[in-house]
Formats: sequence, C-alpha cells, structure tokens
Amino acid sequence: MSDNRRFRALLAIALTTALATLGIAALKSYRDFAALRAQEERLEARIAQEKAAIRDLEGRVELLDKDPVTLERLAREVLWMAKPKEVIIVLPPDPGGREGAPAAVAR
Repeated sequence: MSDNRRFRALLAIALTTALATLGIAALKSYRDFAALRAQEERLEARIAQEKAAIRDLEGRVELLDKDPVTLERLAREVLWMAKPKEVIIVLPPDPGGREGAPAAVAR
C-alpha cells in the first residue's frame, strides 16, 4: 500500500471513531436531558399541589380567625380543651367500634 492510501485509511478510521464517539455522547446527553425534563415536570406538578395545599390551609386559618364558634369546636374536639369550671369526661369505647368522644360537664 502506498503512503497516501495508508494515510486515507487511518484518516477514515479516525473520523469514524470520532463520529461514533460523538454519536454516543450525543445519545447519552439526549437521555440525560429527557430524564431532567421528566423530573422538572414532576417537580412542577408537586409545586402546584403544594401551592393548592397552602391555599387550602390559608383558607382554614382565615376561617378560624373569623369564626370563633369553629375555633372553640376544634379546641374542644381535637385538643379536649374546656372552659373554666368544666370537666372533661371521656366515655368508654362504643361497642359499635367508635371511640368515646369527650363530653364537657359544667360544675
């Protein structure tokens, strides 16, 4: 083989190797980009859910600020709080499976 043919063969091999390497790198980059895009979409959906939850909680806070009856009901039912001179009596569980609710009794 002449030097010119050998040079062309080596150049063709080098170019083919370089193009194959670039193709593999481009494919990996595309896959990474697609995975990041999917992750971004999942995060944006979660952000939207969290914003909706925040709006819901803000609405509940506003309701509690403006509605003392609801605030008192929640204090009694959830925290088992009582007014002064009241005693909380916890009833035994109902045979039907429901747990006893606290009952306030005035003294």
